[in-house]
Amino acid sequence: MLKALIHNRLDAFEREYGYDTSYVREILAADIGAFWRVTKLASISAYSRDLPVEAQFAAKITGTLAEDCGPCTQLMVTTAEKAGVSAETLRALIRGDDAALGPDAHLAVMFTRAVLQRDPEADVWRERVRERWGRRAVISLAFALVAARAYPTLKYALGFGKTCSRVTVAGAPVSVLREPSLAQVS
Repeated sequence: MLKALIHNRLDAFEREYGYDTSYVREILAADIGAFWRVTKLASISAYSRDLPVEAQFAAKITGTLAEDCGPCTQLMVTTAEKAGVSAETLRALIRGDDAALGPDAHLAVMFTRAVLQRDPEADVWRERVRERWGRRAVISLAFALVAARAYPTLKYALGFGKTCSRVTVAGAPVSVLREPSLAQVS
């Protein structure tokens, strides 16, 4: 009965977001305890205290792009669209067009890239985040980044990873920039 209810929720999620949850269904079929642990990633991802929505999704999309340029990235874009992030911001994030980002998204992207690259400049960007939005915002960005990278890694490890596919924003395809550099922004 419980598994049937969970499958119904997964069906609804797939319909709403156009996202294949086969890897989650595989985990559920193997071990419901493992399934419940995976669901905890969603609560980490949803934590967003003191952080503007553009900054939250800038970190999520940048982190996801570091691991995946396919379905997980599309899910983040679709979720961001539903949360009200502008198509212009989303296209800029996907293309790596930092000049087209607003200040909130830009700061989140620079912090996220520095963390991903283990660049010492992460300390500078972290302090800017803390000064602008506070300590909880740093935690929010860290959680967004952890969750954004965890899902693609989990999918690939379980054999459900997909090769790069087209990402769409507002119904139109956008070319994905792989591995943006910190040097892109002055």
